[in-house]
Amino acid sequence: MRIISSAEVEAALDYPSLIERLRQAFRRDIKVPVRHHHDVEVTGASTGTLLLMPAWQVDRHVGVKMVTIFPDNGARSLPAVMGIYVLLDGKTGSPLALVDGPTLTVKRTAAASALAAKYLSRPDSERLLMVGTGAMAPQLIMAHAAVRPICNVLIWGRNPDRAEKLARRLTRRDFRVEATDDLEAAARGAHVISCATLSHDPLIHGDWLQPGQHLDLVGAFRPDMRESDDRVMERARVFVDTRAGALSEAGDILLAIEAGALSEEDIAGDLFELTRGERSGRRFYDQITAFKSVGTAIEDLAAAQLVHERG
Repeated sequence: MRIISSAEVEAALDYPSLIERLRQAFRRDIKVPVRHHHDVEVTGASTGTLLLMPAWQVDRHVGVKMVTIFPDNGARSLPAVMGIYVLLDGKTGSPLALVDGPTLTVKRTAAASALAAKYLSRPDSERLLMVGTGAMAPQLIMAHAAVRPICNVLIWGRNPDRAEKLARRLTRRDFRVEATDDLEAAARGAHVISCATLSHDPLIHGDWLQPGQHLDLVGAFRPDMRESDDRVMERARVFVDTRAGALSEAGDILLAIEAGALSEEDIAGDLFELTRGERSGRRFYDQITAFKSVGTAIEDLAAAQLVHERG
């Protein structure tokens, strides 16, 4: 059994290849049982989360990801998300690879957002606002830039120093990245807004959104978390990665439904329908679109297969 490190995963998963592999995966018949989602109590600290995510493609591979999410890890100089991925032979069940989970997760998550953006954002989108400064932020910036001509990026975070540091690391001559402390102004001026935070309160407000914008909601992965307010869901044409996941775990969706700002029928489509041509994406230039992801084991399996093939 191979042990595949974070650096190897990063090197194997360039975004054009990974985005295309995810597109193919959502078009195929991959079995995805409901994932296990468990709260883990921590004395004197925020509750952690344990996720177990299996998937398999008949006669090819079986994969299981085990992920932990502990929101207070930043104070310990540790990542909030940690875990491993086990890839097995689909005919014999024998272990093939043990893959670094956090890198696999951030890469496939960013690729899923970029895949959605290919269908939902304007083709001429150049200005990106990144809300959040964690491990997902640089990956989302690079993934969106792989599918759209992004050349101006603003980063907003609760910690301005982290936003500044990330901006300095990513900027280059043909790719301008700066930090901002004015979230509203940055949101109003962006073509694409990508959010990857652990917020429980809305950060992006629907009244800020401008015609033609695309909103990518990645971070809030529990029913009590959200990055957008109800007005966003009222104004946007809303898509999700999977309906089952969004309707059981996505606070942005569930809280808007609870408030009457959105209904299940208002969800215009998911990645299965978009990639198979069963639902259209952006219908006109000035339309506001929103994509909410909570992740699916399909993405993990597809990414792990690509890493294994390139090893």
